[in-house]
Formats: sequence, structure tokens, C-alpha cells
Amino acid sequence: MSQNKRAELIRNALPLFYRNGFTATGMDLVAKETGVSKTSIYKHFRTKEELILAVLRLRDENFRNWLYRRMEDLADTPKGQLLAMFDALGEWFREPGYQGCMFVKAAAEFQQASDPINQQAYQHKELLLVHFTALCRAAECADPEAMARQMLILKEGAIVLAAMSHSDAPAAEAKAMAERLLA
Repeated sequence: MSQNKRAELIRNALPLFYRNGFTATGMDLVAKETGVSKTSIYKHFRTKEELILAVLRLRDENFRNWLYRRMEDLADTPKGQLLAMFDALGEWFREPGYQGCMFVKAAAEFQQASDPINQQAYQHKELLLVHFTALCRAAECADPEAMARQMLILKEGAIVLAAMSHSDAPAAEAKAMAERLLA
């Protein structure tokens, strides 16, 4: 399988794992839904765990690129971008097929702190925190690290509640809380 086919397999496996979960999505289903034989899949991924890690890396890259771009499109100041994050999340919550955060799902299915999948999921949150900290510094928040953590907690809470309630309301509610914190 070429690198292009490998990348295509990862792209096609991502929605399967997002929709069905990691444990429930077997390699037979991956082969069936992607049109790639199990033999070919295992030529590039020795284990299902390796495929999951590749899918999480792609999702991380796609999600952060999308989120940061939307934040920049919606606001031109650091503080405005922090608030615009919740508007972007609201857009995501309204998308057909929205089912919450793939990284939260991964951490829930692979709960051991030593599990590479759990670690990959948490790394996504750490990368978001780095970006939020930079924005908080640029916005001249009194304690940028603490404010960034609070923005991350609001973001994560909104994502979980939107998935559980099947509503986009948590985005606006989290934004209102963020406005008070940033005031």
C-alpha cells in the first residue's frame, strides 16, 4: 500500500471510529467500510492500536487547524478569538452527525494513564492549552496559564454537554461564562 493509500485508509477509518467507537469498530468493519483488505491494513499497521493512534493524530491536526482558523476568521484580537472559539464550537455542534469529542471517547475507552491511546488523546488537550495560553498572554490576562486552563475546561464541558443534550446551547452558555472570566 502506498503512502497515499495509507493516508486514505486513515482518513476513511476516522469517521468509522468516531461514529462507532474504538472498541466496537473491529478490523473486519474497517476493511469492509474502507475497501482495503485486512492483509493490506496490517502491512502498514501492525495492530489496531497503531491505526487508532494514526487516526487520532489526523483528527488532532484537522480539528486544531479548523478551530484556530475559525477563531481567527471570527475575531481579530486574542480576547475576541478566545470568545469566538465558542461560536465555532456552536457551528460544530449543529453539524449533522455531531457526537462529541473523539479524544474524550478515546480516553474513556482506554483509561489507563500508561496506554498510548490515552496519552495521544490527552496530548491533543495539551496542544490546545498551549494555544489558549498564548492567546491569554497576548490578551494580557493577569494569569494567562490559569485563564487558558479555564477556557479549556469551558470548551470541554460545552462539547460534552452538547453531545449529551443534543443541543448547541452549551456553546452560548460557555461563551457567556468565558466573557465573565475575561472581563
